[in-house]
Amino acid sequence: MHRRQLLLQAAAIAAIPRFRFSSPLRVNGDRLNAALAQFDAIGRTPGGINRVAYSEADLAGRRFTTELFRSAGLEPRIDAAGNILARLEGTSPSLPPILFGSHVDSVTDGGNFDGAVGSFSAIEVARSLREQNVRLRHPLEVVVFQNEEGGTFGSKLMIAELPAEDLDLTARSGKTIREGIGLIGGDVTRLESAVRRKGDLHCYIEYHIEQGGLLERAGLRIGVVEGIVGLRRMDVTIDGFANHAGTTPMDQRQDAMLAAAKFTVAVNDAIRSEPGRQVATVGRLVPSPNTSNVIPGRVVLTVDLRDLSPEKLARFYARFEQIAREIGEATRTTFSIKSTLNSQPAVSNPDVMKWIGASADALGLSRQTMPSGAGHDAQEIAHIAPMAMIFVPSVGGISHSPKEFTKAEDVVNGANVLLNAVIAADH
Repeated sequence: MHRRQLLLQAAAIAAIPRFRFSSPLRVNGDRLNAALAQFDAIGRTPGGINRVAYSEADLAGRRFTTELFRSAGLEPRIDAAGNILARLEGTSPSLPPILFGSHVDSVTDGGNFDGAVGSFSAIEVARSLREQNVRLRHPLEVVVFQNEEGGTFGSKLMIAELPAEDLDLTARSGKTIREGIGLIGGDVTRLESAVRRKGDLHCYIEYHIEQGGLLERAGLRIGVVEGIVGLRRMDVTIDGFANHAGTTPMDQRQDAMLAAAKFTVAVNDAIRSEPGRQVATVGRLVPSPNTSNVIPGRVVLTVDLRDLSPEKLARFYARFEQIAREIGEATRTTFSIKSTLNSQPAVSNPDVMKWIGASADALGLSRQTMPSGAGHDAQEIAHIAPMAMIFVPSVGGISHSPKEFTKAEDVVNGANVLLNAVIAADH
């Protein structure tokens, strides 16, 4: 190793609050990757991993996870919301705990790394601290949140931000959230007992695969997440007039599909018209009637808008409304826009980011600061506690896919950063 790199690592170790070791600690990487390899068989189908919340595969995945807790010398418990937690006591039990973890449910036809990497690494971190006889001042709590993929339900319940009526929403498994909570060992009559308030946690750290390609393209090992983007989602209904495709002259049409196509292109052009990391997607489009010889009289589509700036989200949303009015006038169609989701950005805490960055430096791992374009439980916990996230590369930038993959060495790198960041947080 070059002298400059040694000096940087030494400086990084010295910069970590209360860092009490001459070199960073490390997890048992072989054991961690072996657990992930075993987990790959649960919910595996020809189409990919299917551990959607409250399904039989999700229940099997949770059983595997609770056994992993026990093999680590931890005693798992299920709170009233259905989240799995385990506690490692500190030397000052009156201090608020450091919370870290992720989830183990999946999307339909997903991959094995989303969520599981962070959850199993959190268990491994607690196990490594026990095995290396390291006891921190703060208690440690490892959490595996339930139903992250369906809408961060476990973490919303932990911060008391889930409306009561949402308990009757139906998950992809066909179970309602209410039914699912009972199925996984929770208790909807005692949800208040699972709630954490501001001040109850010292901080929250979540480790996750990137789910994008920024780190891989840059040749970097670690992402220090500066925040989780906000999300504005709209349903757009375009009403024209359905008529015969062969007998209606082009200049007399009120073609809802043509208006939808112009709107889709205009949304793309608008979002690309200024520098930044903002993104917008027209992701679902339903024409009616959906047949070859009739001009579509109605089209319903969705727009998904994301950025880390609330001001930019509001500005682009207003711009899309203006575009809709202009295209409606030009095509003699009517646009109706309904907001279906308004999730505010969650900004990472500078101190937690510093602990993560210093831990990566001490381990000699290249890093960059970056936003998360996907939602995570961390964005919910950010309402009540200082939060930041650790990212490692996803091969090809692929996620929510059977082709999702993170290299074994990257899995271990992230777990080692998590381990030392938890130690750094104990100040």
